[in-house]
Amino acid sequence: MKIAILAKNANLYSHKRLIEAGVNRGHEIKIINTLHCYINVSESKPRVHYRGGEIIGPFDAVIPRIGVSNTFYGTAVLRQFEAMHVWPLNDSLSIARSRDKLRSLQLLSRKGIPMPITGFAKSPQDTEDLITMVGGPPLIIKLLEGTQGCGIVLAETRNAAHSVISAFKQLNANILVQEYIKEAAGGDIRCLVVGDRVVAAMARQAKTGDFRSNLHRGGIALPIKITEQERKMAITATRVMGLKVSGVDIIRSTRGPLILEVNSSPGLEGIETATGKDIASMIIKYLEKNAKPYKVEKKNSSLKNNK
Repeated sequence: MKIAILAKNANLYSHKRLIEAGVNRGHEIKIINTLHCYINVSESKPRVHYRGGEIIGPFDAVIPRIGVSNTFYGTAVLRQFEAMHVWPLNDSLSIARSRDKLRSLQLLSRKGIPMPITGFAKSPQDTEDLITMVGGPPLIIKLLEGTQGCGIVLAETRNAAHSVISAFKQLNANILVQEYIKEAAGGDIRCLVVGDRVVAAMARQAKTGDFRSNLHRGGIALPIKITEQERKMAITATRVMGLKVSGVDIIRSTRGPLILEVNSSPGLEGIETATGKDIASMIIKYLEKNAKPYKVEKKNSSLKNNK
């Protein structure tokens, strides 16, 4: 198969591993810098062009590895691949859905999936009730556009919460105010879901003095055995987002496991290192089983156009 990896940085561990796994299984893999693409939106021949004028394709499948800061442009390019009948590992709608922290939590809540109490408001006049709504301080304040632990603040007092929320509002930033789960003690669980299975899980623990367990922030990772409830929650959350591959973050509380976030482009380095599992190959095998070859889609499309 011809597989494109839509990514900005070809040197990241995850991208190198996906290339290695694909090549080892006999596939032709090409990294395409998302920001070097531009698109020709056409009724008859939608195309993706690359810097310098090259017309990209054809490909059988595309693996989107779109950074959070490039979500809008990246999903636009991915939609163009979809219009060209290239099978996406995760489709553009699912990625956009999961990247919107508020929307994703609202979708999960509709399915009755447990999560920390979360508040959202526009006006500073509602700050006091917002703080009370999530159980008062200490509480977590999150930028909607934050990632890898950036844009997350722990407010330990009511005055601190007012100050941080006010500062973000003055910057016209959209934020979530969220219940702080003290008993988690700076730890959470990352479940790696491929298709309808949790293929690996690791416990992440924040470094001393921090509450963020992200490995990019100095957290450590260890393999962990998850419960059946946690396994089902991770798979259900992935389905709700419409994703085929995801990293689901779960936190353990006194009232049971809670979903924190569903990541559409989970990193592989930490979880492969912690568990010793070849997750990149699992992803490629899933793609092999489920991707529809370009030549078949192209033939069907041509038949429709000739009718």
